[in-house]
Amino acid sequence: MKKKIIIPVIIIVILLIPTTIWGYISFKKNSVEDSVHDYLIDSGKQESDIVELEPFVANLSGNKNYMVSVKIKGDEKTYFYYKNESGDVILESTKTGDHVE
Repeated sequence: MKKKIIIPVIIIVILLIPTTIWGYISFKKNSVEDSVHDYLIDSGKQESDIVELEPFVANLSGNKNYMVSVKIKGDEKTYFYYKNESGDVILESTKTGDHVE
């Protein structure tokens, strides 16, 4: 009787772990994207000026692991933002072509 219960539990756990990890990463990326979008609008950017907001995993430590690349209309630079521990949006770096600042 116990074997009939253990196998479905193991299958559920095996499916639940990757789904939970994927959900957490998606949540963090979307949270940072929303915060950066709000920050740009509050900083005076128009919605039509924002060409691209792309959240990604940056392979850095802490909150810098979840970043958003931003492209603004009429600006050749790409801006990279993250959200720090206190919830503030921070400009981590900019990139023009192959040059990172």
